[in-house]
Amino acid sequence: MKEKVLENQNKLLQALSTTKAKYIVGTILLSGIGITLPRIFHVLAGSNAGAIFLPMHIAVLIAALTFGIISSTVVAGSSIMFSYLLTGMPSLARLPYMLIELVIYAILLSACNKKFNSYVSLIATIILGRILYAGVLAVAIHGLGLPTYGISVIESIKVGLPGIILQLALVPMIAKGIKKGVKLD
Repeated sequence: MKEKVLENQNKLLQALSTTKAKYIVGTILLSGIGITLPRIFHVLAGSNAGAIFLPMHIAVLIAALTFGIISSTVVAGSSIMFSYLLTGMPSLARLPYMLIELVIYAILLSACNKKFNSYVSLIATIILGRILYAGVLAVAIHGLGLPTYGISVIESIKVGLPGIILQLALVPMIAKGIKKGVKLD
């Protein structure tokens, strides 16, 4: 009986040590962080903390650098949807815009990271992502006549500058630590 338990534990450990399992577990954990981190920031720093520190972006960016495009888009989508369902944030009106924004960053950073180091990739993503997002807003407003609920890329950059600095300072180091810790390289 004891041998069977040990055998089952070994099989489980073996299954969890595969690269695919690491990606799945990492994606799930980063999705949870994408839901939890904004709540922590809101509790500690107030209702504007999300716009200032961009905590949901952090999980998506880490996923892009660590696990790639599939993981980071899953983290983007699940973080937004579950955050809304569990906390009501972001608001339903803002949800589609944030979803598009985070998916843009997930795709861009995953693609850039294949060609450049994580810092160059992150800087390029921050710049190109906001340009693309501005285009999405322009199409929504002028092309489709949709309301944007006061969303402005320029204003979000001004307000979110502390979050952008936080991303540049922490995200590449965290992603590198995760990759090393779970032995993905």
